[in-house]
Amino acid sequence: MIAYLDTSAFVKLIVDEEGAGDARSWFAAARPAITSVITYPEACSALGRRARRAGGEDVPLDEWIAALNARWHRVLAVHANSQPAGMLALKHGLRGMDAVQLGSAIRTRERLREQGEEDQLLFAAFDRRLLEAAEREGFATLGGPLE
Repeated sequence: MIAYLDTSAFVKLIVDEEGAGDARSWFAAARPAITSVITYPEACSALGRRARRAGGEDVPLDEWIAALNARWHRVLAVHANSQPAGMLALKHGLRGMDAVQLGSAIRTRERLREQGEEDQLLFAAFDRRLLEAAEREGFATLGGPLE
């Protein structure tokens, strides 16, 4: 299995929340795990927001960032072409970074197709709109509409 994880799936590798067990299983089984280069800054933003919402509680932000870094070294981070990603935003009504995620997955699929391996690529996310767009683009998906 080759798994493409968007940020919503990647953050679940780090924090315990609904869907985390599934995301961790996909990550462990993936050969390789792939994501977009934007996932790292998006994950940092999500973890920072989570820490700020927790307020004065004992928040393990440093541990989360260390876990993010450890997992980041185990993924292949890919780029998307900006214009096709923009067209995906228009076509599917996606937010900009979600369109970049989908564009990165499409670019990955194109490269895998050249190697005869595109049928092994699964798109993992926990965002209903993004999963639906990925399915319309022909991806088999993992995840659920938690957002």
